[in-house]
Amino acid sequence: MIELTEGQELSLSTDEGAPLTRLQMAVGWEHTHTAGFAGSGSAPVDLDASAVQFADGALFDLAFFNHLFTRDGSVVHLGDNTTGKGEGDDEVLTVDLSKVYGKVDSIVFLVSSYQGHSLEFIRNAYCRLVDDAGTELARFTLTLGVRETGLVMAALRREGDGWKLQAIGTGIALKTPTDDIAALLPFA
Repeated sequence: MIELTEGQELSLSTDEGAPLTRLQMAVGWEHTHTAGFAGSGSAPVDLDASAVQFADGALFDLAFFNHLFTRDGSVVHLGDNTTGKGEGDDEVLTVDLSKVYGKVDSIVFLVSSYQGHSLEFIRNAYCRLVDDAGTELARFTLTLGVRETGLVMAALRREGDGWKLQAIGTGIALKTPTDDIAALLPFA
């Protein structure tokens, strides 16, 4: 496993050089008990994992809590966790790179607060990439508070016949990926 930091890249291939095809992008977090409106102190933070596909710098498709799979079936959202409670991954997106439509050149992964909470209210947030055998290939841990309501965590980028992962870690002001597709374009 490789701990990624902002800007780092990882080629998605086996030790023998064969491209990886089936992956999971998992997101986990814990909410702090100070989240919510003044005085409430216990409102859970509902974070949502999303994947947005781009082709030639334009939106192609997306998968998130309200649209669970892309048209080509390459990205599937496995369900919405509205509290961040529980052990392990809170939301998972499966990715089958062999099914990604040929013109798609990037898939951007983000996490956002559905209720519009600042991400300063989360703890132990991470994004991790796992291969088909369950081996964690890479992890991107958030160590600083993010004042925005969303975070572009990472992107998969087509590289010839394969793909590479780029850690991003940039805050963004949106609650769902459909709020502002133009704001996601610089990460495509």
